[in-house]
Amino acid sequence: MTSIPTRQKKNTRRSHGVMLSIGIVITGDRPIGHRFSEETFTSVVNAQGALILLAEEVTRGQLVTIRNVKSGEELQGEVVEIREPHAGKSEVAVEFLEPSPRFWRIAFPPEDWSTRSPEAKGFVTQPAAPLKARVPK
Repeated sequence: MTSIPTRQKKNTRRSHGVMLSIGIVITGDRPIGHRFSEETFTSVVNAQGALILLAEEVTRGQLVTIRNVKSGEELQGEVVEIREPHAGKSEVAVEFLEPSPRFWRIAFPPEDWSTRSPEAKGFVTQPAAPLKARVPK
């Protein structure tokens, strides 16, 4: 298995996570030396990596390669967190070795964005007016 010591987390502001399902392929080495490859998808993405659902057992600190199915681009990442499995898959947080906000092909909100930002107020929707029932004549 290829792994590196878990890097010390810098005390820097992270990009906002965006709930987004993107098709990916994760590859890496199993402890016994054989490689694995699993097609899966993301549940949350950010400029530093993603939270993914993975059936393959991985370990914290393990290096994996993430391939964006749509773009074909590949990046190396490190498993930084593994959550309890549900329905045979674990939620696995993978952090890129170098931040790569363009990997996901989306625009992330600015670092100072919040729901109180003036830009966010324009996107708040009002409840729709109830539809009037049409009474047949």
